[in-house]
Amino acid sequence: MMTIEEIQARKECQTFDCKSIQIDPKALAIPIVAMANADGGVLAIGVSDKTRRIEGIDGNEERLNELLRVPFDFCNPSVKVRCEYLPCTDYSGMENRILLMHIPASGQLHTNQADECFMRVGDKSKKLNFDERMQLLYDKGERYYEDKDVYGATIDDIDMTLVNDYISVIGYGKSGMEYLRENNDFVIEADGQQKVSTACILLFGKNPQRFFPRARTRFIRYEGKEEKVGRDMNVIKDVTFEGAILQQVRSTISYLETQVSEHSFLGEHGVFVTRRNYSKYAIQEMVVNSCCHRAYNIKGTEIQIKMFDDRLVFETPGDLPGLVRPDNIRHTHFSRNPKIAQYLKAYKYVKEFGEGIDRICSELETKGCAIPSFHVDAFILKATLMAEWTSEKEFDRPSTVQVPSNYRPSSVQVEKLVQQMHDEYLNVSKMMELCGIKHRMTFRDNYINPALCDGSIERKYPDQPNHPKQMYRLTEQAKVWKLNNID
Repeated sequence: MMTIEEIQARKECQTFDCKSIQIDPKALAIPIVAMANADGGVLAIGVSDKTRRIEGIDGNEERLNELLRVPFDFCNPSVKVRCEYLPCTDYSGMENRILLMHIPASGQLHTNQADECFMRVGDKSKKLNFDERMQLLYDKGERYYEDKDVYGATIDDIDMTLVNDYISVIGYGKSGMEYLRENNDFVIEADGQQKVSTACILLFGKNPQRFFPRARTRFIRYEGKEEKVGRDMNVIKDVTFEGAILQQVRSTISYLETQVSEHSFLGEHGVFVTRRNYSKYAIQEMVVNSCCHRAYNIKGTEIQIKMFDDRLVFETPGDLPGLVRPDNIRHTHFSRNPKIAQYLKAYKYVKEFGEGIDRICSELETKGCAIPSFHVDAFILKATLMAEWTSEKEFDRPSTVQVPSNYRPSSVQVEKLVQQMHDEYLNVSKMMELCGIKHRMTFRDNYINPALCDGSIERKYPDQPNHPKQMYRLTEQAKVWKLNNID
């Protein structure tokens, strides 16, 4: 259980929010629906979301009863929340309680009483338009896969050592088998038989590959910058990692660390500096993302991590899930496998949902390096992480600002936009004026959207793409490219 100090200190985010006991029941339905449609979360009721003042819930029994009915009366279909009460001292010094509503990530699409659909994006509950709602409905179907029972699997296929380690990490007080039966439908009774879920086998299985042969991670290292076949095949390492998901994640990260190049050189003030060609955090995050968010219903291929002289490519079965797109991936999150994501979060491999890619991009931009690129080829998501350096000769060059070698504007139109823009945020009208374009739709399709996708510009309000006062500015890599290429 969270402590009152943790509640007061914690920022509102993808999976946490505070609400006053005085909130209108219809208004409370919005974050409940939004969290159920995304990654789940916790609502702390009895804490002001504006001031974080501890109001408590005691003395407001009538309103409390109304709020407890919200998941049933104002959510369609009903959301199965779990409630617990946290003792506290309120702002007037009296003993009181906080209501914690635990909202699970749902395999269904939920709406409020007005048939409006919301989804949690960052610390906001985003109202979805028709197309977004249909996309979410489609992707919700994929979520059922980790809940499907595994044909032929029994409790004898579960490694209870892994279960006991996990319940120790999360502080669960009962036995491992009780945890499996009482949480996340890992083990259920149906038709007089015990059914074991896909998520249970992937997380706790003695041999998950017995049931999911391609639920593994393969590392391939190539000599050079291209993937060659036949007589010219240039594979120099080919290693496969199997086991339960946590074992795969740890083994893959450990092995990748052995493939990282380091270079030490004399930096400022006569201090030696060691620089890696791939940061430890970037490697960890990309591996975790692949194992956490792959589509396990695609059984014909495994996760493949390909290392070339100048880049790492992570090929993961499955499209970008939910409302995630290449141009909003830094700030929009949707778990295809929420139970697996929650498990990895307990082991600190996932911090806050949705922050990982943004942190990688921010760190690389600070260094003047290329941010990861994402695109889907058939049913495979390909994420490319460029090396921060490829040759030690780079450290002997004069100290000038370097633009990432793989970045350049993706079209003539985007290059024109980069040439006209500067450091400050601009609205669309001003950008159109600078580029000499009069038709807004043409400008959006040929300038703004491609520039967002290739990392040339960024939004002022990234969590709210349709913000009425939305503005744009050049990214750090675009500014560096402009400095080096445009007089």
